[in-house]
Amino acid sequence: MAQISENTGRPGKVLISGGSGLIGRYLTSMLLERGYSVSHLSRSASQFGRVRVFRWNPEMGILDASSLRDVNYIIHLAGAGIGDKRWTESRKKEIIDSRVLSAELIHKTITDEGLRPEAFITASGAGYYGAVTSDTVFSENDPPSGDFLGITTKKWEEAASLFESDGIRTVKIRTAVVLEKNDSALVKITMPAKFGFLSTIGKGNQYMPWIHIKDLCRIYIKAIEDENMSGAFNAAAKEQVTHKEFMKILAKVLKIHLLPAVPSLAIKAMYGEMADVVLKGSRISSEKIRKAGFEFEFDDLKRALEDIYREVS
Repeated sequence: MAQISENTGRPGKVLISGGSGLIGRYLTSMLLERGYSVSHLSRSASQFGRVRVFRWNPEMGILDASSLRDVNYIIHLAGAGIGDKRWTESRKKEIIDSRVLSAELIHKTITDEGLRPEAFITASGAGYYGAVTSDTVFSENDPPSGDFLGITTKKWEEAASLFESDGIRTVKIRTAVVLEKNDSALVKITMPAKFGFLSTIGKGNQYMPWIHIKDLCRIYIKAIEDENMSGAFNAAAKEQVTHKEFMKILAKVLKIHLLPAVPSLAIKAMYGEMADVVLKGSRISSEKIRKAGFEFEFDDLKRALEDIYREVS
């Protein structure tokens, strides 16, 4: 059941930054189904179904204050894609600024306008713990890594902490690899499938924590509706496999061949520092979100992939 606003007696109003992205689109549809009113902050004014879209430009400090009035919940998903382009110094700056400046602009606007949403919920990443392959199962109590992903997510979450410092309930969702078949990392992984094969990358012993898009959106909804949720939460299924195990299961679900691995050196030559995103990986614990009462619909990788590709013969 949708969270009822104390002010209106109706399901609350949710504003999503980056609402036109993968998670934003799925989450918007689920929120509308539950009776919430949803609006988006976007660099484009393109209409999204029944959703009102407000244009903004965080780098230029442009944000229509009216977009935040009467909003109960802010969900901050905006941010340049981590794996969309090679990590030049300018691209790294863009990745960080797109997350940090946007959160700071929202905070400044609600402060200037004297507004007080009931909760600020931000995306974050499993990259908080760094691009490293180890036997460690990282929990929310572990410190951030000093590599680029760790620094990025640390700054991302520090921007969210501005709201926390003002006494606004703040939730940070540290997200694993999102499984979805049209616009996710899974699309890049399965690109060779159109030629009838898949291939592992590097040694294959790097862990690959994952989460089904439906479960991730349900975590965001729980963060809205559960007033006891605050702080950081890992968003990853319990069954965490190595990259090699992941690809074997994926090939079986898609009924195609799995070829020998692409050498790490080839990946590093193509992607530079960004190669660590796929060549390294550790497990992250989902114990905290489970103890908060969240039940995953998809904890088994094979079943999750079968759901995603259910219309594939």
